[in-house]
Amino acid sequence: MTFVERLEDRLLSNPRADRVKDVAGLTRRSVRSKRGLFRAEGPQNVREALLLALADSPAPGLPRLDAVYVTLQELDRHPVIAADLAALAERGDVFVRAVTPEVLAAMTDAVTPQGMLAVCRFACESSDDDVARTLGAARLVGVLVRVQDPGNAGTVIRTADAAGSDAVLCTPGTVDPFNPKSVRSSAGSLFHVPVLTGVELADVVAAAREHGMGLLAADGHASVAVSELADAAVLRAAGAPAADAAYPLEQPTAWLFGNEAQGLSEAEVEAADVSVAVPLYGAAESLNVATAATVCLYASAQAQRRITDR
Repeated sequence: MTFVERLEDRLLSNPRADRVKDVAGLTRRSVRSKRGLFRAEGPQNVREALLLALADSPAPGLPRLDAVYVTLQELDRHPVIAADLAALAERGDVFVRAVTPEVLAAMTDAVTPQGMLAVCRFACESSDDDVARTLGAARLVGVLVRVQDPGNAGTVIRTADAAGSDAVLCTPGTVDPFNPKSVRSSAGSLFHVPVLTGVELADVVAAAREHGMGLLAADGHASVAVSELADAAVLRAAGAPAADAAYPLEQPTAWLFGNEAQGLSEAEVEAADVSVAVPLYGAAESLNVATAATVCLYASAQAQRRITDR
């Protein structure tokens, strides 16, 4: 009997089954915290979870795949995912179950379910040692300070991953990055970059000072523009004379990104070495926090790579 035939033979078709209720319950943060599990929906998230599970030496601090639920129709559309699932199921490393579209819809809060989802296990809230260890080995980190929108949190994680960041840290008061909407917005990046939750900003500041990492506060009212720092970094990388900049953007850096409505508090801004603004050239009052994070993280990433590529 083939892998797909075995799945067909045990098709889960009852939307009111206890297993379905268990997966659906992961929509709630209290349930996720109690069980140490979260839901990652759609082929992209499932594919990245599978690749991580199949890796010989997965990086520490990343989620661990626990189970996959998939419709037979969606499995037929993704033969590579089907092959990876068969390999993991053969090893006994992950629970795999075929479900009907009605069951999958009952498992998720998405308006349009994407045909498959993974249940994954995440690390507990991070200790002081985890923060110090992470910043001690990092060159670029994003810190979410009381960011409330799950879509913004997921997008910043995706951006941090794309920019080559080493980690994303979330302070208390920040939305749970394992919220289903955050996970969907991260587009699989939760399986690439470690995300530490429950991190006190004071611990970030202390660890950064200890390891020689700079702290930049993204602040729309700052007098220093990220473009100024980026221009100076380009000149330094080329060996050309450059005016003194407020901060060498190529050095290891942790960026602080604040709440959507209030931004960073005065104390949070003062904890950083320099506060930096993304300049606005049009009539918009401000930038979305995820958009600002994209500009800032990429400015640092490009400056750092110019130095290492010399």
